[in-house]
Amino acid sequence: MKFDPFIIPFNIGLYFILIYVVTRSVIWFRDLSKPDKLRLQRGFFGIAFGLSLKEIFMESLIHRKILKTNFRLGYMHMSLAFGWFLLILFGTIEADIFSAKHLNAPYKAIFFRFFNPNHGRTSFESAYGFLMDLILAFILSGLFLAVAKRIYSKIVGMKKTTRLKIIDKIALTSLWLIFPSRLLAESFTCGAYGTGSFLTGSLGAWLATFLPAQQMAYPFWWLYSISLGTFFILLPITRYMHIPTELFLIFMRNSGIKTGDQAGTYSEVQTYSCSSCGICLDSCQLNFSAGITNIQSAYLMKAIRNNNDVSEIAHNCLMCGRCDQKCPVGIELSQIRMIQRRGDETENDFRNIYKGYFRSRQTNISEKTNGSSNYNFLQETDHGKADILYFAGCMSHLTPAIKNSMIKILDASEVKYNFIDEQGGVCCGRPLMLAGQDKEARELINFNSQMIWKSGAHTLVTSCPICYKVFKESYYLDVEVLHHTQFIKRLIDDGSVKMNFLHKKVVYHSPCDLGRGSGVYDEPKEVLGYVSRLERSNFEDGNSLCCGGSLANMKISSTDKKKIALDAANELTKNNPDILATACPLCKKTFSSVTATRVADISEIVAEALVGKSIKINNGSHINSIKALANI
Repeated sequence: MKFDPFIIPFNIGLYFILIYVVTRSVIWFRDLSKPDKLRLQRGFFGIAFGLSLKEIFMESLIHRKILKTNFRLGYMHMSLAFGWFLLILFGTIEADIFSAKHLNAPYKAIFFRFFNPNHGRTSFESAYGFLMDLILAFILSGLFLAVAKRIYSKIVGMKKTTRLKIIDKIALTSLWLIFPSRLLAESFTCGAYGTGSFLTGSLGAWLATFLPAQQMAYPFWWLYSISLGTFFILLPITRYMHIPTELFLIFMRNSGIKTGDQAGTYSEVQTYSCSSCGICLDSCQLNFSAGITNIQSAYLMKAIRNNNDVSEIAHNCLMCGRCDQKCPVGIELSQIRMIQRRGDETENDFRNIYKGYFRSRQTNISEKTNGSSNYNFLQETDHGKADILYFAGCMSHLTPAIKNSMIKILDASEVKYNFIDEQGGVCCGRPLMLAGQDKEARELINFNSQMIWKSGAHTLVTSCPICYKVFKESYYLDVEVLHHTQFIKRLIDDGSVKMNFLHKKVVYHSPCDLGRGSGVYDEPKEVLGYVSRLERSNFEDGNSLCCGGSLANMKISSTDKKKIALDAANELTKNNPDILATACPLCKKTFSSVTATRVADISEIVAEALVGKSIKINNGSHINSIKALANI
């Protein structure tokens, strides 16, 4: 038999999705900028091609990242993705080897058992049938977990799964029906002809004892074909578009294409590559601490795909980067969220809060004049030449113990430095960026850049991780930028400062922008290990918790922020440390309000540990003891 009407739904779906994916890929390639087109072309003919194939195998099929963090969930995804791939691969080989001719139409491999019902009578055919049954059993085990996950998500180690639209539910149902319908179609066929292996043969023989196997097989072949065809046709308008899109994304990423500051082809491809797996839900503290369950990255991606208003979702986020760290596809979720904020012309809350904050520091912040920003309040100050520039940042001025501790350390090291924002100065520009006010942020950046350039310094030290990240990524500076923990580590290594061991039990909280945002994990812990007994926690490095005080979220209530801070502080202080140490003034300020444990910046701990000696204060006076500086 060469053809049967039941294959029509499958054929329609298959050729539809092939044409759609090719057309969509051509459009994406056409819309790329000329430099990105060249990058992608070189990537297909260079080392990036091999890297992409490896990543496709390890992440899209094996799901290595998910397996590492959640084995049950990873196994579920792997069995469905890799299992289906194996079923198609070995099914195609089976059709090529055992059919009357080579290079058969795709449906011959998919419905091989229907067109070859007597297959399996020789030892070689039986061995191959065993392999195909084993692959199908592997897929069905993952399918069982997928169905159970929808009923009770904790069975795969998840607190919550994503909510689905009606069309997604239809697509999911068709996907779930594909493999059971194949099992029953093949089993009834095997039962009728006395063939099959340990799964289809055994089940078929049992079913044939009380059902008319020959007549029962045909409806299930139809169901198998309809399920496949329905899934393929619905794929472009559902979350399952991630299956082909993710492959294109991997090639683009390995070819060197980046997201940028504006929406474009690459950000669109990333949006369609989101599988709504729900991993970002479990990683989001707005979800598990504050009970806010509708703004996570999976819902943002879905809203963008559906051309919905994303204003509420885009701005209701801590921008802590936990979801970026956990995303198995490697989507730049925070960057895409930032792009959406920039495109939101109606969102002014953040801008107003930014202005109010500076008014609280008695700075005359600019007002809109004739449609343009007026920053005449920025007065240039000649600080003179210095090797080191210290920039405390806005939040360090609101937590003066940190900047005072840094002055002690700088003076003790006897380096030549200037405190460039000692009188308040100006913001690094990050709050305006978070509000999507890029033009105004650039004015501040240009002003600060001129001031830094004129100083002749070779190193810029900042106490705020936000400032550190912005100076590193958004400024074009011919100076080395260091967070103060990195600078202190260097002073220790150089022997420029001497410290006592404090015999304190300390747990370290890695700030979002310093850790996940900038990759600075080791230096803060090394400094703490030098002066104290550093304790481990369950939330370290990339898995660190956000303090909840993020300036990035202007939608969340103070009550919900406090819930997040309290949960994080409780987790970090489970083992009753003497000090909860952090490396961010905002984190210190936030944690201090929710825990009885002492909260201190690393610079404060180091300043306490300094060995007393004559120290030169920035204004030229001298004192002979560190203790005398304790209340500055």
